[in-house]
Amino acid sequence: MIYTVVGGGFGLIFYYIFSLINWTYVGIGAVLLFAAIGFAIGTFKVPDSPAFEITRKASGANIDEAILRLIKFKQKKNRIYLYTEEGKK
Repeated sequence: MIYTVVGGGFGLIFYYIFSLINWTYVGIGAVLLFAAIGFAIGTFKVPDSPAFEITRKASGANIDEAILRLIKFKQKKNRIYLYTEEGKK
């Protein structure tokens, strides 16, 4: 529900901009659109599709979790660390 409220709040910015030029209905549509996008991010899961590599690796995870992992990955400048245990046999 938080994502829906944040999306609707973001849409309110467009509502105020459109209401200044008397396009109130377009502004209401923007609020509903961004609230629906926020709802989808908070509710739906990443589908399992073998056609794309990103959907194979993140299939079944919530979309918001996948977005947060992507943001953290980009903040580390795309570094991947691998830990191996070569000393043990």
